Amino acid sequence: MREVIQKVIATESEAKQLAQAARAEAERLLTQARGQARELTEQAGREAKLEAEKILAAAAAEAAREKAERLAHAAAEVETSICLDETTARQAVAGALRCVCGGSLNTPPPP
Repeated sequence: MREVIQKVIATESEAKQLAQAARAEAERLLTQARGQARELTEQAGREAKLEAEKILAAAAAEAAREKAERLAHAAAEVETSICLDETTARQAVAGALRCVCGGSLNTPPPP
């Protein structure tokens, strides 16, 4: 009977050790899985950031191209719509110089 009790106690002890080893292994696997998940998440974040930067750079380049195109179109429109004769152009330049120089030019203002 004593032997049976000792075998039962030994078996219980062995079962506790196995259960403890299984818990330790499960914890190790869980920690490893969490680490891998964190690394995958960080990698996905880095990849998404790079992709977003590429998209933003492309959008900025497109916006700059469109802006230059619109500016060129507007400049062409202004050039074709404004037509000054020589007298009007000289008067405009003289008036601008008077404003900048404080009216100290020797030329009289236009009538």
